[in-house]
Amino acid sequence: MNKATKNREVAAVLYEMSELLELHAENRFKIIAYGRAARAIESLKEDIEQVCREKRLNSIPGVGKAIAQKVEEYLRTGKIQAHEDLLKETPAGLAELLKISGLGPKTIFMLHEKLNITDLDDLERAAKEHRIRRLPRMGATSENNILKSIERYRKRSTRILRSVAEPIVNEIQDYLKRMNGIENTIAAGSFRRGKETVGDIDILATASRPEEIITAFVRMPLVEEVLGKGPTKASIIVQETIQVDLRIVEQRSYGTALQYFTGSKDHNVRLRQLSLDRGYSLSEYSLKHLADGHEIFFESEEKVYSTLGLQYIPPELREDAGEIEAALRERLPKLVELKDIRGDLHVHSDWSDGKGSIEQMARAARSLGYEYIALSDHSPSIGITGGLKPEQLDRKIEAVEAANETLEGITLLMGTEVDIKADGSLDYPDDLLARCDVVVASVHTGQQQKERAITGRLISAIENENVDIIGHPTGRIIGRRDPYDVDMQAVLEAASRTGTAMEINAYPNRLDLNDLWARRAKEIGVKMSIDSDAHEPAKLDVMRYGVTVARRGWLEKEDLLNTLDLQDLMKALKS
Repeated sequence: MNKATKNREVAAVLYEMSELLELHAENRFKIIAYGRAARAIESLKEDIEQVCREKRLNSIPGVGKAIAQKVEEYLRTGKIQAHEDLLKETPAGLAELLKISGLGPKTIFMLHEKLNITDLDDLERAAKEHRIRRLPRMGATSENNILKSIERYRKRSTRILRSVAEPIVNEIQDYLKRMNGIENTIAAGSFRRGKETVGDIDILATASRPEEIITAFVRMPLVEEVLGKGPTKASIIVQETIQVDLRIVEQRSYGTALQYFTGSKDHNVRLRQLSLDRGYSLSEYSLKHLADGHEIFFESEEKVYSTLGLQYIPPELREDAGEIEAALRERLPKLVELKDIRGDLHVHSDWSDGKGSIEQMARAARSLGYEYIALSDHSPSIGITGGLKPEQLDRKIEAVEAANETLEGITLLMGTEVDIKADGSLDYPDDLLARCDVVVASVHTGQQQKERAITGRLISAIENENVDIIGHPTGRIIGRRDPYDVDMQAVLEAASRTGTAMEINAYPNRLDLNDLWARRAKEIGVKMSIDSDAHEPAKLDVMRYGVTVARRGWLEKEDLLNTLDLQDLMKALKS
């Protein structure tokens, strides 16, 4: 076990002790002390066992004599007796009740003592039987609120699609920006890092009159429930299940606060270790000199990173995946941007299952500033999509040529999304595929096949000289369908050998390839194409989600086909 793992193990026990103490309504300072010690050990740059052997536990900030003795006990015996005692005293289901809005530790303990409630089912049953309203300081309103909170908790998904969170973020920020006194407002957390799904939405702001902003925030029309409200922080529920937290910080600490609340946790731990190496202590409030306690405040993130000797690290890269090491060497990639995209190579029209004509799709693409668009309608094997039979594809080729004669400002490319059939063959003959400018080959059927079969199908398509791009390579639909069983490493290696591109499908519930495989593809020299897979004109603008995946995958403009101008693209496709 490496030192970081052991440090996290010890910290996890202390974190749990803090939570259990809170559930038992222990002394607040004691609760805070355990949480502070856990954070300090978690971010410790040294091996906690070595520190213990050298009897330096008390030198760790936040670790006093009593907690140091417990850490030593854990390292010696593998447990802390006080922790074991707390676990014995706490029914397992009680901890989950802390997640029900409106229930604090004291109330939960009262419910346990008075009504023998030990878990969520007990709580729901007691509320429905009107037993809770008979308790002191509860009543019918509290009981009804508990039932509503339980319903929301049960319905609530752990994470939501980024595309679901985005309009909520935009609406709230637009609302806040109209308030007098607001200075900065930005969504932090996993949303800012560009994760494909997000949990709670965290919004950070600075304001000259924070209490007024907080009051306005909890009174927004979209608010369905207020979970908590203080002078500088509030939590609300919107759309039945989505939690949004607003924090207002001092302007002088905006840079460090934004860095901290953007995360990720692992990135922050590494950054704090680096700070300690440099003689600083980094928090969400400031950067403090360890030697003399002098604090440095930052109004921008860029200055936080530069003061620590780092290139500015874009939020999408902050996952402790080598970004700090690269920033120290000034070797971070120049990430692709939406403005770099010159066209879309996977778009459907009403020739198959799309809802826009060739001309409508072309005009929509032109309005986005694209130079070209490939109309890649389906092949015939999937009847439900209205895929084109060979003779229909012939007519479409003629229609695309005719449209190019009249359209100005954009070039239409003749494309197809050809199905990779269960036996590995393609849905069109080679001579017909050779007449297309862009061939996207995709798996749509037989997705339950074993890994060897699926992998073989994809590699067979990759080795066909007419195939330019593998569409949505793992077949996943976020929250609905897992990726099919495929050896993606072998697929990428085949694509590298043949010069076949892999798609980053920008449709919000696909985002396939994901960021991890996109980065791996880059590392072994596989080109990629970010495509919308749009089936109607309005959906062409989902390209931004694919660009975010590419950025998280460390991709640069040069790693993508559809950042090329038309002339260079055609050369690349022919080669």
